Amino acid sequence: MALILPVEGKHPAWGNDCFIAPNATIVGDVIMGDECSVWFNAVVRGDVNSIRMGNRVNVQDGAVIHATFEKTKAIIGNHVSIGHNAIVHGCTVHDHVLIGMGSIVMDNAVVHSHTIIAAGAVVLEGTVCEGNSIYAGVPAKKVKELPHGLLEGEIHRIANNYLRYSAWFSAVNEAGSARPGGN
Repeated sequence: MALILPVEGKHPAWGNDCFIAPNATIVGDVIMGDECSVWFNAVVRGDVNSIRMGNRVNVQDGAVIHATFEKTKAIIGNHVSIGHNAIVHGCTVHDHVLIGMGSIVMDNAVVHSHTIIAAGAVVLEGTVCEGNSIYAGVPAKKVKELPHGLLEGEIHRIANNYLRYSAWFSAVNEAGSARPGGN
C-alpha cells in the first residue's frame, strides 16, 4: 500500500480518478487534481513546503517532487508528464509540459507551457524556460522552437498514455487482483 502521511497536520489530497502506485510516497501539504497518477517508487514530499498539481499530471517511476523549507513551493500545471527518475524541486511548471527522464528542474525555475525538458537536462535555479520550446543539456539551454506536430506527438501522447496505463491498474484495484489478458 502507498505511504501517505500527514506532516504538521497537513494531509495529502487528490481529486477523482487518480492512481497511486502501491509503493509511491506522498506526504504533507500535497494537493493533486483529477486524473493524476503517481507511479512506482515516486516520491511527492510536501513536508517542507507545499506542492500543488493540476489535472492529468503523471509522476513516473522514481521521480521526486520536493521544495525548499520556507523558500520555494512546487507548482505544477495541467497535462504535465514528469519522466522516470526526474527531480522537480521548488519550481513552477505550467500546462502541457514534458519533463524528460532523469532531468532536474531546480528552485525558482519556471517552465512555460508547451515545453519539453529533454531527458537528462538540468534546469538551473532561477532559469526561465520559454514556452513552445525544447531545452536540453547541462545546464539546460533552449535548443529549438517546438513544432506544433511535436507538441501533439509527444507531450499530449505521453500524457494520454498515462491516463490509459492508470486505467489498467484501476481495473486491477477494483477486482482486487490482476486479471490475465486484461479481462
